[in-house]
Amino acid sequence: MHSANMLLRKTVSSVLPFAAQHGMKKDLFPLSRTLSLSHCLKQDKSCEPSEKLDLDEWKKVMRSGLQEEVGETVSEPKELSSLAAARETLEMWRLAGRAVPENISEEQLKTFMECPSKSAKKKYLKYLHVKELYKKSDKRKMDEKRERRLEAQDQASETDETKKSSFLCMWSSTMDKAYNWRAAQSMIFGQPLVFDMSYEKEMSMREVTNTVRQIVMSESCNRRSVDPFHIHFCNFKDDSLYHREFVKHYREAWSKLLITVTDQCYTEIFPKDKLIYLTADSPKVMKTFDHDKIYIVGSMVDKSIKTGVSLARAKRLGLETAALPLEKYLLWSTGAKNLTLDQMMHILLTLKDTADWKKALEFVPKRKYCGFVDKPVKELKKTLELINTLKRGKRQEVEKQFARNYPKK
Repeated sequence: MHSANMLLRKTVSSVLPFAAQHGMKKDLFPLSRTLSLSHCLKQDKSCEPSEKLDLDEWKKVMRSGLQEEVGETVSEPKELSSLAAARETLEMWRLAGRAVPENISEEQLKTFMECPSKSAKKKYLKYLHVKELYKKSDKRKMDEKRERRLEAQDQASETDETKKSSFLCMWSSTMDKAYNWRAAQSMIFGQPLVFDMSYEKEMSMREVTNTVRQIVMSESCNRRSVDPFHIHFCNFKDDSLYHREFVKHYREAWSKLLITVTDQCYTEIFPKDKLIYLTADSPKVMKTFDHDKIYIVGSMVDKSIKTGVSLARAKRLGLETAALPLEKYLLWSTGAKNLTLDQMMHILLTLKDTADWKKALEFVPKRKYCGFVDKPVKELKKTLELINTLKRGKRQEVEKQFARNYPKK
């Protein structure tokens, strides 16, 4: 009997902590059963079979309690919002090995949800993924550059470092003041240069982002020039894609830029006889830079190369058009003759300062042309005709050989 009581005590001591852990300590045994059990444990007497602990009943109680807990947890549905569902979709695509960005903002997530098809969503995520890779690469390059600069500073002496840093700080602040002063003067006395900001509907969001980036580089190049233009952003609407991207780039400095921003058309601000729309589709070639004219540049980056959009707009407004003389000065090889906005700014500034087309056209990417035209145009035409005749002769030889090998039946 003593051994039976010891076994019963061990069983109870092992059962009670487990029941307490799962919150079933109170309802584990009936009251009468616990009283008879305690009485049996206190007294060292024989107990009747009805007063012994029924382990089968205890197992049933335990199982029913666990099932109730699992049912309560399952019965509580997970009400996921649309954003959380989109994030789960992105996580599934990332695990599947697709090109998905690691970090995505709520605004980008909303844009992802607004995509009309699955292929559009994939393309947008791939664009964000590539953009994130470029940012990481730029950050890595900046970190390496910073490390090299720190190593160079450690190698130099402390006195030289203090002199150099103080000189650079004074130089940068002085040059910033000089650049701002030139830009302020250009707003009063400078030649106007118009950026037509009416092409937002013609571009995708990615193209608008690239356009704004090129305009930012153009504004920086213009501000650092000796004789800058007075830049006008015409047909510019508040709360447009252009406006949001400019605020992202400039932040607090957007309201302090020394440029003119207006929602009016350039035909309402300047006389039409002074306006010249620069477009690659124009049949008229620009010969010289006119300081009395006002040149218009279309703020558009077109990946699909929709020809004639800017030319049609200029004709609809009754404006004079012009194209850069690329074929006259360059041996054009491959690619389209469309240039980026910052390249156009470099070319116009160089023409304004030097009136030298060769110096200005050095800003055209060298992958697009073979070199500058040094010989007269007639000699070049003769050489091109000779090359074409040689190509035709080889073609005729190939056709003859094919006719010999495969005669007609």
